[in-house]
Amino acid sequence: MKIHIIGICGTFMGGLARLAKDMKFVVSGSDANTYPPMSTQLESLGVALFEGYRKDNIPDDVDMVIVGNTIGRGNPELEAVLDGNIPFTSGAQWLGENVLRDRWVIGVAGTHGKTTTSSLVAWILQENDLAPGFLIGGVPENFGESARLGETPFFVIEADEYDTAFSDKRSKFIHYKSKTLILNNLEFDHADIFRDIDAIEAQFHHLVKTIPSHGQIVHNATSESINTVLEQGCWSERKSFGLVDSDWAVRKVKDDASEFVISHDDQEHLASWNLIGDHNMQNALAAIAASHHVGVQVKDAVRALSTFQSVKRRMEKIFEGNVFGKTVRVFDDFAHHPTAIAHTVSGLRRSIGNQTLISVLEPRSNTMKQGVHKHLLKDSLADADLSLIYASEQVKWDVNALESSTTQTFGNVEELLSILIKQLKNADDQCNVLIMSNGGFEGLYRKLIDKLS
Repeated sequence: MKIHIIGICGTFMGGLARLAKDMKFVVSGSDANTYPPMSTQLESLGVALFEGYRKDNIPDDVDMVIVGNTIGRGNPELEAVLDGNIPFTSGAQWLGENVLRDRWVIGVAGTHGKTTTSSLVAWILQENDLAPGFLIGGVPENFGESARLGETPFFVIEADEYDTAFSDKRSKFIHYKSKTLILNNLEFDHADIFRDIDAIEAQFHHLVKTIPSHGQIVHNATSESINTVLEQGCWSERKSFGLVDSDWAVRKVKDDASEFVISHDDQEHLASWNLIGDHNMQNALAAIAASHHVGVQVKDAVRALSTFQSVKRRMEKIFEGNVFGKTVRVFDDFAHHPTAIAHTVSGLRRSIGNQTLISVLEPRSNTMKQGVHKHLLKDSLADADLSLIYASEQVKWDVNALESSTTQTFGNVEELLSILIKQLKNADDQCNVLIMSNGGFEGLYRKLIDKLS
């Protein structure tokens, strides 16, 4: 069977292509920009890859066209599909019908932490001989790939609330039919498609309705919006997680949350791992609870944490060296919402103590560019000694209003880089740079490392 994917180079669609190839489909695809590492990964799988959208990219004998959720009317390939009456579907629907049907699906939903928590669940199952399939919106370092078909009924999916396709405005996670569902948290995001928090809560409640009565919902007890969703109706077993008074509770042993104790059914389990931050500790707690529903013993899940290697672009150390007579470390993180930014910055602060911390931020998500959370941004960076913020022309609000003695703003990446290098030269003996963006940051990562090297 031949499928063609319009918009193939995103993590989700590229992972879907990998699954389709493993299922012996003949796969081709196109995207506006094809570049490594996704382009090389797809080509190594034998995917016919086209740069740019043209109707001639679609094979004459194609059986199904999968339309990415960023593709809209006016796209030449989509117009050819509609004019030619070619069968088409969305990535989420294709996945639900062709991969997830008859699988035990473990879905991970929430505004923050989906990628890390999904990766944790997949690794816990892998370490306990359950060989799961997975599709994750990042690259777990333990696996080195974002998607795998798996060898057992278990499949871990990052359950995204973003809309499905140009013709299907339901959230993607509606198509997955999870049996075990993690609801990590819920805040207002994706201002380009949701008018307010009520609209997002409505989609989450649609998700809750799809969980079977014999399924289980593992939910954050401290999330007001998650509680609001569940109060609208829940027909499945519920297990709460949080710091206290929950079915699954956790308390820190070390201030940076690299060591903590999990309490469940009057038993305590000490966990120690390489990650830091209260948010990651909560992610681990949710992952262990979900894995327990699948059948993994708590002690075995905790053991798996000790070998977990995090996810690319989630507090990933991309440089460490002696520069300007001092130790300089550079971290890359995907943080794209004030809450995630605050968790990331404070987590690193607890880990490094009084060492210098410079945060470098690109407000790049649609919500951030619209300025929906601009009033929260300054406080989210409070634990950094200095914050450098880059605002492209697409940012629709006055970022200069954040200027202060500890915050500088820039409209040019080269100027920001120059100031950053100057600050590093004058910094203390131990200096940490935390770069936060959900995009490429105009090549800042490579430019900085080249200068430091």
